[in-house]
Amino acid sequence: MIEKIIDFSARNKYIVILLALAAIVAAVYCIQNIPLDAIPDLSDTQVIIYSRWDRSPDIIEDQVTYPITTAMLGAPKVKAIRGYSDFGFSYVYVIFQDGTDIYWARSRTLEYLSKILPRLPEGVKTEIGPDATSVGWVYQYALVDKTGANDLAELRSFQDWYLRYWLQSVPGVAEVASIGGFQKQYQVNVKPEALAALKIPLMKVVEAIRDGNNDVGGRLVEFTGTEYMVRGRGYAKSISDIEKIVIGNDMSGTPILIQNVADVALGPEIRRGVADLDGEGDTVGGIVVMRFGENALNVINRVKEKMREIQPSLPKGVEIVTTYDRSELINRSIDTLKHQLIEEMIIVSFVILIFLWHFPSAIIPIVTIPIAVVLAFIPLFGMKLTSNIMSLSGIAISIGVLVDGAIVEVENAYKKLQLWQEGGRKGDFHEVRLNALKEVGPSVFFSLLVIAVAFLPVFTLVDQEGRLFKPLAYTKTLAMIIAAVLAITLDPALRLLFTHMKNFNFHPAWLCRATNAVFVGTIRSEDKHPISRFPDPDLQPCCVLDPALEVGGDRGFLDPDDRHRSDLFQIRLGVHASPGRRVHPLHADHYARNLHHRSREIAPGYGPDHQAVP
Repeated sequence: MIEKIIDFSARNKYIVILLALAAIVAAVYCIQNIPLDAIPDLSDTQVIIYSRWDRSPDIIEDQVTYPITTAMLGAPKVKAIRGYSDFGFSYVYVIFQDGTDIYWARSRTLEYLSKILPRLPEGVKTEIGPDATSVGWVYQYALVDKTGANDLAELRSFQDWYLRYWLQSVPGVAEVASIGGFQKQYQVNVKPEALAALKIPLMKVVEAIRDGNNDVGGRLVEFTGTEYMVRGRGYAKSISDIEKIVIGNDMSGTPILIQNVADVALGPEIRRGVADLDGEGDTVGGIVVMRFGENALNVINRVKEKMREIQPSLPKGVEIVTTYDRSELINRSIDTLKHQLIEEMIIVSFVILIFLWHFPSAIIPIVTIPIAVVLAFIPLFGMKLTSNIMSLSGIAISIGVLVDGAIVEVENAYKKLQLWQEGGRKGDFHEVRLNALKEVGPSVFFSLLVIAVAFLPVFTLVDQEGRLFKPLAYTKTLAMIIAAVLAITLDPALRLLFTHMKNFNFHPAWLCRATNAVFVGTIRSEDKHPISRFPDPDLQPCCVLDPALEVGGDRGFLDPDDRHRSDLFQIRLGVHASPGRRVHPLHADHYARNLHHRSREIAPGYGPDHQAVP
């Protein structure tokens, strides 16, 4: 089967190359659109249920947290439920099994939450958190006014009522959380002595304010053929509006207003936290939370673009200062790994080129490296995996083995072409190369697959360990599978397309020599290869055949008729150096072992029972 694929790829090389180019174009698209982040998202698939109620923690635990927790126990694919109660609020974390779609989980949570909401105490306000994860905090900013024209309350109002909604409209943003400053509110400070004198209970004041701050609708009235809408305008828009709310009447029928029993003023809500900028004091800011599954880098860039767009709409003297920007971490992480990948590809390509010393053969594995790396992003994009420091590390550690198959095929084809050249160039060299590829192709393919399955045990990891290491295992395995496929498809097509055995002949001569070196090359035997002669170029192999002195019966010397019998010879292998040069034992052993194999051509009967003594 593998041999048939190699044969098809070699004989239909243009189709294979066009398919490879189409795959590269698709891979480039995937690289440009794949989600980028610095680290993998290690958080669980969870939905947060947030409840507010001004009660003590024990009351909230009994009447809010516990009922919600028990109601969520029957939800499908729920792995764990954690509840936390504090003064005034409650958190319930519903954690689902790995691989659960977050929006499916949110819909199931709302479904089961709807059953318990009617049974919660009156006044409890319950909502679910944004569709984000624990690593969704991608950007943070602060509002700074160095002119002093705007105080913290005004900055917080601008953040809550304008800037937050502008940024929340950016695609990919799940929530913009406001921090710092003072939240402006109307504060009614009741005078107890006035209430006692007028015999007005406190709850009546509360109800009067609630009822007085409201719009009501009437009906339509037709008058002279025209419809008029009747409505009551009652929303309080200033301190005086609240002060003029009527509580009741005194004994004489005079209306009792809020201003008669209380002081109304603007003031800040009680703060349970503070935001500080560079140790210079309180500030107002916001946290941009990214939606689940979005590209963090793209979301941050959109937020920055939106900020530049709304810059003219900021209050006079106010500027936006970036306090946290994850894009810097993402860019540095990606640049570091990109630098390492390029370095590895250059080093591996250089080593291949030096040791093969044949550019037409070396260019194939060199080209295979970037193609295999680029194509690995197609399944990553299809599996919706994030490109981060762990996933790119899987590609980095597989660089060296991506070209193993290509190198084996190159060396085998190189040797077959050398024998074909020494044998008088009989037959078509294309068939020689194709047969060489088919000879080792199946072994190369399955050996790469064996290497690819080495990381399969990583996929058995679960929870945070699995989310951390699975991206690495995915990229390593996918890159090796792609390299195995390229070894039996693209590599044979490129070899048959770019292999030339006839030198070019044109002018100028220097250009002709360069063209022949690049496109044709010189095929050398092993003992004439520059790398084989690198230990000492002055070493000369020597082979001495000594007739056996005592061979059979009373014959003291070898019979001339028996000289063709190799078993009657003692083969002594050695190396001679140029006069005045010392032969290193390791170099001598290297050449002796090479001559051990070459001696088979001189003496066919020379076998493993004989020894090559350096």
